[in-house]
Amino acid sequence: MMRKRIAIDLGTANSLVWLAVKGLVMNEPTVVAITRDDGRVVAVGNEAKEMLGRTPGNIMASRPMRDGVIADYRVTEAMLSYFIRRVCGRVVVLKPEVMICVPAGVTQVERRAVLDATLSAGARVAYLIDEPLAAAIGARIPIAAASGSMIIDIGGGSAEAAVISLGGVVVHKSVRIAGNKIDEAIAGFLKRKHNLLVGETTAEDVKLRIGSATILPQPETIEVKGRDTVTGLPKAVPVTSNEVTESIRPVLIQIVGAAKGVLEETPPELASDIIDKGIVMSGGTSLLRNLDRLMTDLTGVPCHVAEEPLLCVVRGTGVAIENLDLYKKSITKR
Repeated sequence: MMRKRIAIDLGTANSLVWLAVKGLVMNEPTVVAITRDDGRVVAVGNEAKEMLGRTPGNIMASRPMRDGVIADYRVTEAMLSYFIRRVCGRVVVLKPEVMICVPAGVTQVERRAVLDATLSAGARVAYLIDEPLAAAIGARIPIAAASGSMIIDIGGGSAEAAVISLGGVVVHKSVRIAGNKIDEAIAGFLKRKHNLLVGETTAEDVKLRIGSATILPQPETIEVKGRDTVTGLPKAVPVTSNEVTESIRPVLIQIVGAAKGVLEETPPELASDIIDKGIVMSGGTSLLRNLDRLMTDLTGVPCHVAEEPLLCVVRGTGVAIENLDLYKKSITKR
């Protein structure tokens, strides 16, 4: 019996699990529901996400990852344990080897927390790989070549921009601002402008349905339901795509700022390569309408979204764990 090799993209919004040889086996929201009194896990993933903001007093549904790093160690360990059991079965004969990606800018303490949680969850060996490198491998960028390639991975909790050459990260910049901050900006705008209180699920739905990084030639309108902050009663208000665009622009400017910061520090030879190739965008938030156009306008460098941007990081992590010898210089092992 062969020992299983598992790659996990432990994201702030979604967690994806990749099994060597098989491919993607799980894609679920990073949400865990636990009982308040004894900390028992009630639900994980889609089932737990439906409980957000709807739980009774004895159950708490929360996101254990914040800004791309572990915010609640115990809950993260329980979630990893659940993922490993789902992939390997309830009776694990041979403990699997697990690789997890982390933002390039995290501290050594945060890296150690991820490794410890992975080993405690049932892994025999734990590996870490930097997220921009994994995203570049997953986006099929030739990272080993002696020319510069730039990728910006925009997830739920953090945005990471990096220039990669000769199999390593040359320059990188990380901002803990991404999809979740966009949702918060929309919720804040609805509260200020319409006195409407909405939850994170509703704010995300508004972003997905009418969100755009640039003003649309033909504005779209949807009805948003929530609670009136003045009367405390339920109410619905019409919201336009242009209003949403204006409310999220300050957040998008900060994300573009990460890309600009990397371009400013890039050596001239690599900068000329990036002008020729452009910037590759990956991660779920890169799917926001016209974000590639805004990035191109503000940086002056052509930008394009990678094929299947949601899967880039987990696919790259899967390729790395299947070819450990090729990527051993870029991997931390425990």
